[in-house]
Amino acid sequence: ETKNEKIPSKRGGRMNQPEGKIILTAEETGRALTRISHEIAEKNPDTSSIVIVGIHTRGVPISQRLAKKISEIASIDVPVGEIDTTFYRDDISQKGAALNAAKTNLPADLADKTVILVDDVLFTGRSIRAAVDHLIDYGRPARIQLAVLLDRGHRELPIRADYVGKNIPTSRGQRVQVLIEEIDGQDGALLMEGDSE
Repeated sequence: ETKNEKIPSKRGGRMNQPEGKIILTAEETGRALTRISHEIAEKNPDTSSIVIVGIHTRGVPISQRLAKKISEIASIDVPVGEIDTTFYRDDISQKGAALNAAKTNLPADLADKTVILVDDVLFTGRSIRAAVDHLIDYGRPARIQLAVLLDRGHRELPIRADYVGKNIPTSRGQRVQVLIEEIDGQDGALLMEGDSE
């Protein structure tokens, strides 16, 4: 039995965050993103055709980090965009006015590009489907690939990630909370009991 823990902050204290089982440390997060960056560069030798697009919220800083690492690997600037799937979700009628959309900001032309969609957690696949629908409204990429920090299973749609930082076995009744330094003050991930979002 694993007791609930908090991820220590870089300064040795503990951040104000939910308690849960640590499933990814800050160091493991960094290693996972470095590995994913190299895998993307290897799978797409023509890095000039890559556009990286982060899904709000935590997919955005993750995508920015991946783009920076790939730029260092390939010595070329990799364009980065961000996308909000709020109004493309298939549960929008259930959530209604409670939904608040963030901005979508994509490079002007996605035609003939390889778009790498980036999210923090892959779960049912419904957010990814919404993101793909949104992307297609902006243009017709040559291909779309998916990179996620964590894959927790329980797919409801036939969607598979091309790049995965870590596979985490979970039950549907558990929640995964990813922490990203740019938003939460530190990196890591926690597995918590409670209803999944």
